[in-house]
Amino acid sequence: MSLVIRPATPEDCPTIVAHIRELAFYEKLEHEMVATADQFRQHLFGPRPVIEAVMAEWAGEPAGFALFFTNFSTFLGKPGLYLEDLYVREKYRRKGIGKALISSLAKIAVDREYGRFEWSVLDWNAPAIAFYRSIGAIGMDEWTVQRLTGEPLDRLASTAPPIAGNS
Repeated sequence: MSLVIRPATPEDCPTIVAHIRELAFYEKLEHEMVATADQFRQHLFGPRPVIEAVMAEWAGEPAGFALFFTNFSTFLGKPGLYLEDLYVREKYRRKGIGKALISSLAKIAVDREYGRFEWSVLDWNAPAIAFYRSIGAIGMDEWTVQRLTGEPLDRLASTAPPIAGNS
């Protein structure tokens, strides 16, 4: 096996974007993919990073990535790790790369003493769901994801009262 999992570097940002474009195509969401390498550079490595990423290389070639960030459980009183995207390029699938990426994130969560590790998956993505069940993940079927973006987000934000002490 010639697999390397390593932290992303600023030079990886174009590769991350390429992987995300492939992921968006797979998820039938390519029309929503507008992110740029510069945005990833800023949010991964800028003055106030909000995401982290690890890269998978197979025989020195980019094979996949996982992008994650910290969330927080009020019930546990601890941070958690939230996996935003995990992607393995088609020609590298079935080589254990997805499991290596996700187990690397599990190790990060344990090493940082986080209380949990979670992510979302599209309900039609049976291969991913089967993989997640095989590693012990439990579906949170009683929860539904809620999202505000674009105009509804702007409209709601415009009704917010000022937060004392913020300028």
